[in-house]
Amino acid sequence: MPENTSEARSFRLLIARIAWIVPLLMLGLTIHQAKVALDLGRTAREGMPAVAEVTRYDRTDRKDVTHAELDLKIVMPDGSTLIREKLSLPYSIAHRVEQDTLHVRVLLGSGQEIVISSIVGTQRLIAMSNSAMSLIAMIIAAVGVFAWNRYRKKKDAAVEPDVEIA
Repeated sequence: MPENTSEARSFRLLIARIAWIVPLLMLGLTIHQAKVALDLGRTAREGMPAVAEVTRYDRTDRKDVTHAELDLKIVMPDGSTLIREKLSLPYSIAHRVEQDTLHVRVLLGSGQEIVISSIVGTQRLIAMSNSAMSLIAMIIAAVGVFAWNRYRKKKDAAVEPDVEIA
């Protein structure tokens, strides 16, 4: 496709607009991870303490797949029982919960209903780090898309002065 045809400019305009999806996705990830960190903290502070029985612990140590998850049976102080299955854990801290019972905090209705007391601080730090890294990636992507759009606009305007590219 010749570089200076109106079809080429229309295509570049479409790509220029679509490129803004990347910073928007990074913004969404930033907000999500910040919310996870806040929810973990809220459950750790306001949640009801309980003891959970680990009914299943699965940790995969293959090089191509590193994965850890567990199933919990939680007996609440009021006598009710909660069962949660396939709770994923960060692989790097999963070894810290290889026990038959765990102290947990439960806040039903929260974004993070159950937190394991011994690792919640680390999980919050991971979520906050993810949020910060996503924010930096969003800024870099936004600056890159903005600069590329300006470059294309100037280049197209130099070729055909009455053409305006957003």
